[in-house]
Amino acid sequence: MSASLYEPINVYKPVAPNIGIVDGPFEHLTVGGIKLPLPFTTRMTVVRLMNGDLFLHSPVKFDDRLANELQGLGTPRHLVSPNQFHYAHIGEWAAAFPEAIAWASPRVRERARARHIRIRFTRDLDAIPPEEWRREIDQTLFPGGYFKEFIFFHETSKTLILTDTIINLELDKITEPWRTVTRLAGIYHPYGQIFFGMRLPLLLQRRKAKAAVGKIHSWQPQRILLSHGRCFDAHADEVIRRIFGEPPH
Repeated sequence: MSASLYEPINVYKPVAPNIGIVDGPFEHLTVGGIKLPLPFTTRMTVVRLMNGDLFLHSPVKFDDRLANELQGLGTPRHLVSPNQFHYAHIGEWAAAFPEAIAWASPRVRERARARHIRIRFTRDLDAIPPEEWRREIDQTLFPGGYFKEFIFFHETSKTLILTDTIINLELDKITEPWRTVTRLAGIYHPYGQIFFGMRLPLLLQRRKAKAAVGKIHSWQPQRILLSHGRCFDAHADEVIRRIFGEPPH
């Protein structure tokens, strides 16, 4: 049995008014310049802002037909790298949409430069949302050491937008030996968990983690969109309590 995608790919799939996802093709984990035989699924979240601009979170590989479809929804304006590992295709989208803004996460410029991927990031993400989307999307920097990432919240749809903070892989879409590794790491559906690379840094940064978790609880999301694995379409409050614990006091 081979690994499987979330078909159809490169098609916009609405999940609520003004927000949807696009499942992309496989990518492969690369370590030290060596591509490992570990295919993983990719997913982009798309938010249509009130002015018609599109917020593209973790853009998947550029595709002409997909770009045309998205232009029917609005103007691709914000190309967002939520962490230093989700950026590789921003340059492709920026080339197709020169007026778009490429938003940088911590360390992403250095990582792209080290891998000879040419991307011109024009703005930097911050703990406070920028004017461009602050009335519609909130955000916070979730600590995780090397794996820190920006988490976003679409207010009108009550949707939490994550990248690698929570992984919820479906075992029947993974081949061995990675299926066993996924099971041992506890990052499989329906028991998705914090990515194992973030767990120790979170323990070492408890004060920052407490503040970020408190903000996530305060948003009271109804659904959780993930970059890897099956999203949580309902009971988001239960998922958050299970994974992050009760709201801090």
